[in-house]
Amino acid sequence: MMEYKGYYAGKVTFDEEAGIFHGEVAGTRDVITFQGTSAAQLKKAFNDSVNEYLAFCSERGREAEKPFSGKLLIRLSPEQHREISTAAQVSGVSLNAWIVHAVQQKAEEELSS
Repeated sequence: MMEYKGYYAGKVTFDEEAGIFHGEVAGTRDVITFQGTSAAQLKKAFNDSVNEYLAFCSERGREAEKPFSGKLLIRLSPEQHREISTAAQVSGVSLNAWIVHAVQQKAEEELSS
């Protein structure tokens, strides 16, 4: 996955008719797009788009949206809450640490496939 200055490229699609890849920066409400005809062009366009977004925000005196705050609210059933709380306690770690570890493992699986 492409990353630049803490921003990540989201899903990239290929327009076969135009012969061009289109992508969008993930994790922001602001729309930041990029495109290119090769992997090298796509990466450069991604980096350029992030730089342009940061410059745009700076010129207007507004703070650029940070991709992620590090806080995540999740909703679980009472049974799921009990089950993972018990698993965390048995593992000897906090519930937060247990969830972070489980989510990180799953993310690594998904991103490596």
